[in-house]
Amino acid sequence: MNKIYIIGIGPGSKGLMTHKAMEAIRDSEVIIGYDYYLELIGELIAGKEQIATGMKRERDRARQAFEQAEKGKTVAMISSGDAGIYGMASLLWEMKRHGYEETQIEVVPGISAMNAAAAKLGAPLSHDFCTISLSDLMTPWALIEKRIEAAASADFVTAIYNPVSHGRFWQLMRLKEIFLQHRSPQTPVGIARQVDREDETIRIVPLAELDASMADMFTVLIIGNSQTFRIDDRMVTPRGYFNPEEKSGHPGRDIMHESFQTILEELGHHQLTAEELWVTLHAIHTTADMGIKGKIILTPGVLPLLHAAFYSGHPPVIVTDVTMVTNGIRKTLAEQLGITIKCYLNDPRAIQLAQDKKITRTQAGIRLAAEEHPNALYAFGNAPTALMELVDLIRKGKAAPIAVIGAPVGFVNVKESKWQLRFGCPATPHVIVEGRKGGSNVAATIINAALSWADAEAIQPGCGL
Repeated sequence: MNKIYIIGIGPGSKGLMTHKAMEAIRDSEVIIGYDYYLELIGELIAGKEQIATGMKRERDRARQAFEQAEKGKTVAMISSGDAGIYGMASLLWEMKRHGYEETQIEVVPGISAMNAAAAKLGAPLSHDFCTISLSDLMTPWALIEKRIEAAASADFVTAIYNPVSHGRFWQLMRLKEIFLQHRSPQTPVGIARQVDREDETIRIVPLAELDASMADMFTVLIIGNSQTFRIDDRMVTPRGYFNPEEKSGHPGRDIMHESFQTILEELGHHQLTAEELWVTLHAIHTTADMGIKGKIILTPGVLPLLHAAFYSGHPPVIVTDVTMVTNGIRKTLAEQLGITIKCYLNDPRAIQLAQDKKITRTQAGIRLAAEEHPNALYAFGNAPTALMELVDLIRKGKAAPIAVIGAPVGFVNVKESKWQLRFGCPATPHVIVEGRKGGSNVAATIINAALSWADAEAIQPGCGL
């Protein structure tokens, strides 16, 4: 019988070969393939006639397969992964119609490299995805680049085959450049090399850190989409089952969650860090003002810093410039954590000090607060003069806040107060709402964002945590 099995052997370990693939190898008399692939299945093909060739000899292997089959032998053409994905299947089917019509062909599917890599990485291929090979030996680079642009702009999770070789050293960095025009720098990228083999390596890096030195011809990359997130050193692309189907049992939290998803969709492509995005989601949810996007300026690490302090068992005092900020903070949670929230605006001492020094009550309140709680978290949602007072105290060494929320709103001294904090106290961790935007509700919601920082991964996929 003139027959050729085109067999995908998976990534290379026996454990990831299908039962049908092993049966086809057992039934074959002649085994043909790239020499390295035949080595991977050496114990399965021992005693059989073997024809091995080096790389870039695909047509030679295909021709020999047909010649052996025409002699009446059953032939196994070996491909790694799945033979129909960048493998030998298409070549043999093309050649069949050009002189080998009598030979039967059966494709035996295998586990592709991207499937094996995805399993190691978590669940990155759970939504729409595509694959692109960076090999330009048979496909012009101009066409490959069009496909990269299309995949990036359409927000496909993208598996990359043949990312780097000795002669292909720049293409991956060009792909990165294109993807960064459409994806956050924090987008997870899975790097899987020699999957399920002895020298397997698996790692995940942010898109911004991807480098050609991290890959070779035995590597498959998986670039997440805008929703892909990291958890427990894995990357996951949500399919959508969890959010619409499973409610928390807390109507307010469910509404907030749904609002966040709506805001994420309207934000679209962005270059925000995880912390900037988390604060932005809270601020927009509170104000319905999409113009806040890009207005959040923060010290990297300020949210994890505050979150850890709040949950440390010895949380910092929160000092606010006005009572409206105090009212917006999640009081039940604050009480559970033992957080004290203070506003000195109506303190009789502040009222008297304001009269004596001819300053605003909020300024006077901050002076008192700095004496009693110099290391507090200070939050400003109304009074720029109070923020400027704190900056002066910090610069004089009379206050050392754990962090400052600078979100006063208005027209007089508002921008200037934020510049004073940002540029005058660069060593003080801070979150600023740039320009005239802000308000007591915004200052409070920024504190709530720090309180809920641990929820960022679950509620806000794609943040790159």
